Amino acid sequence: MHLRDTLHLIAREARHHPGRVGVALLAIALGVALAFAVHLINASALAEFGQAVRSVNGQPDVELRPVGRSGLDEALYARVAEQAGVALASPVIELDTYALDTQGRKRGLKLIGQDALVAAALAPALLPRPDPALRDGPRLALLDPDRVFLNPAAQRLFGVNAGESLRVQSGNRLVALTVGGSVSADTGPLAVIDLAGAQVHFDRLGQLSRIDLRLQPGADREAVLRALALPDTVRAAAPDEAAQRVSNLSRAYRVNLTVLALVALFTGAFLVFSVQSLAVAKRVPQLALLGVLGMHARERLVLVLTESALLGVVGAGLGLALGTGLAMLALQVLGGDLGSGMLGGSAPALQWSSGAALVYGGLGLAAALAGGWQPARMAAELSPAQSLKGLGGHDQALRRPWLGPALMAAGVALAFVPPLGELPLAAYGAVALLLLGGIMAVPLLVGALMGRLTPPRHPIALLAIERARDQRASATITVAGVVASLALSVALTVMVASFRDSVTHWLDEVLPADLYARTATTTAQADSAYLDPTFVQAAAALPGVARVQAQRVVAVSLDPARAAVALIAREVGDAARTLPLVGSLQPPSPGGPAGLPDVYASEAVLALYGVQAGQTLRLPLPDGRTAEVRIRGVWRDYARQQGSLVIDRSDWQRLTGDDKVNDLALWLAPGAGVAPVQTGLRALAADPALLEIATPAEIRAVSLAIFDRSFAVTVWLQAVAIVIGLFGIAASFSSQVLARRREFGALQHLGTTRAQVLTLVCAEGALWTAVGALLGLALGLAVSVVLVKVVNPQSFHWTMELALPWWRLGALVLAVLVAGAVTAWFSGRAAASHDMALAVKEDW
Repeated sequence: MHLRDTLHLIAREARHHPGRVGVALLAIALGVALAFAVHLINASALAEFGQAVRSVNGQPDVELRPVGRSGLDEALYARVAEQAGVALASPVIELDTYALDTQGRKRGLKLIGQDALVAAALAPALLPRPDPALRDGPRLALLDPDRVFLNPAAQRLFGVNAGESLRVQSGNRLVALTVGGSVSADTGPLAVIDLAGAQVHFDRLGQLSRIDLRLQPGADREAVLRALALPDTVRAAAPDEAAQRVSNLSRAYRVNLTVLALVALFTGAFLVFSVQSLAVAKRVPQLALLGVLGMHARERLVLVLTESALLGVVGAGLGLALGTGLAMLALQVLGGDLGSGMLGGSAPALQWSSGAALVYGGLGLAAALAGGWQPARMAAELSPAQSLKGLGGHDQALRRPWLGPALMAAGVALAFVPPLGELPLAAYGAVALLLLGGIMAVPLLVGALMGRLTPPRHPIALLAIERARDQRASATITVAGVVASLALSVALTVMVASFRDSVTHWLDEVLPADLYARTATTTAQADSAYLDPTFVQAAAALPGVARVQAQRVVAVSLDPARAAVALIAREVGDAARTLPLVGSLQPPSPGGPAGLPDVYASEAVLALYGVQAGQTLRLPLPDGRTAEVRIRGVWRDYARQQGSLVIDRSDWQRLTGDDKVNDLALWLAPGAGVAPVQTGLRALAADPALLEIATPAEIRAVSLAIFDRSFAVTVWLQAVAIVIGLFGIAASFSSQVLARRREFGALQHLGTTRAQVLTLVCAEGALWTAVGALLGLALGLAVSVVLVKVVNPQSFHWTMELALPWWRLGALVLAVLVAGAVTAWFSGRAAASHDMALAVKEDW
């Protein structure tokens, strides 16, 4: 058969059955749209973050940064600037802090201190543009240590104009700086100040955060660094190091989100399978006639596959257009991190990629071809002569019945494979094999279940059960979509519920006090917003306060290629009571106070840095030195994916002399009120806005709200999977009804009424749906174990307990059962509305 004839048959089918074609197109389009939208959102967010880093850091050839946290000795700058091969050296101070807006609320602000005359060549976006209305002239404003220059985001956030004052936090006080103009850097809220002003106002005298180097043309980078003979406390860093760290940190979240988005495409393949099976079942007489007239089996195979390919191409095209629109909407509403907060939550510009469009369009085409392969084989293998007599529609014998259980066994084995490139790629394969194996095992399950049923006496019920037992291979067509969609929905429901339940219990453990106060929201801001010991003593003396526990948070870099680990210095005491430990504690460090300090590492530290409890660790100190510490135990920390270490505050002060405080936990005396203590704490601060004070209930509510926002996208993915699965039910039952017109006609010849035929169809529909729901629930629970116990630890490096929200799972199963029964009823009505007795004439 020529291609033109094939296309003519396909076009005729589409004209006569637009609803069926539309269902398949919808499935492929939704799958491609969701996956492509997630890709565009991730790519746009990373591109925006990388551009922000480049605008702030400029384009140096190399950056010199401290190994510790205290900074570089500014004496190094003079030597570096005079080094042969260095064309330009720019000293920089960078810090994260807060400033107060016009309503007195504390907002995050990145502050850059630089020599404007030198930095302009390296970072032109940070070149201050003094306001022309300044009285003392623009040239002097560049060197004024009391002036700051705000970028557009900071101007919008703080609502201050040139000549007005901006109050910026430095430690436990506020510094009033005059806005002198603007900078063009299109990033988050940013302020630029003269280098000397940053050193004076923010306690950085004699220190630098980094030195940016522009090398002479032709200079060898490694040779220049060797000639500099940098001390051990200084390292050479790549300019894009920060962007790469953020990309690595968010990679697991982005990959998992992409895989979840492909869930819709996965279920879409089963819907194409059901739709194409319907098409083949309806066209058995036509295909048989074409076979008698000379159409070979291979040509029938190509015909159905070409239909599937066209469905894939058109559906993928629609999906790419829809995905682009969804991405644009999501970037504006949820930000580039879809509400997770991992990339700052900004609304970046859409970064469209033709290469990505080809990849995801190709996935849509592949899903359509995969779904159409088995129906195409059915069309190729039918016997034309037998089918024309109505004898070719019987259920085929089970082929390779061992394949389904074998795939499931392979999936279980694959779940134990370690991550590849720190991503759970094998675990994703395990999920796919479990689903495919479970669906292929449907006939075996149906046979086992039907074999245990006692034959009923009612003739309609007997017909339904006996047909289900005899035609059990057809169950794969009938329930494939519902099994896939329900299994994935159950798995996602269990995963999110387990995570939320674990986070809730974890919050109960880490929030034992009655009241909490903090100065910094992030670890990066903890060095610029802190309290001194006198504040802690004054807080402990407040009326109604029984006990105060102080906590210091410090960023510690164990590997420059990774995000800094949060070191928490606090009173530990009995770690088994004060920390949510995972596993047992190691014995105390030998040697008493003279022994190695004990630290407690989060699960992420163990996974990312390859250490174990009982081992020692070289801990970088703020002054560039390192101290050997011993990991005594492992604790669970859901707040810091990059990892965290807990050390007793007395050990930290002994190692570093750092007595600053970032957080306070307060236990109140019996009968004391929370409100008076809050008022007293704010009165102790230099400004009430410098402290964030909250009760455990308030912190828990905010934390769970952030969690729900981060996983909101999974709700939409579940909904799409269920909708696609329900379309699959409708298509499958329609296929069964159309394929059995002669059977229904014969039953009417034997005296069966229209109502009895309708009851038979509904009974079979309810039976098939129940089998599909049972298998979908079982498969979903199996997949959820892989997600909770394998994918989650390998992706985010923390463990959690499996929680089964039975009422939600019951609601999902009930919804599928009701939808299946209703769909079968409508299909039965459509079948019984025709004079099916006339269909028997087709056999003559």
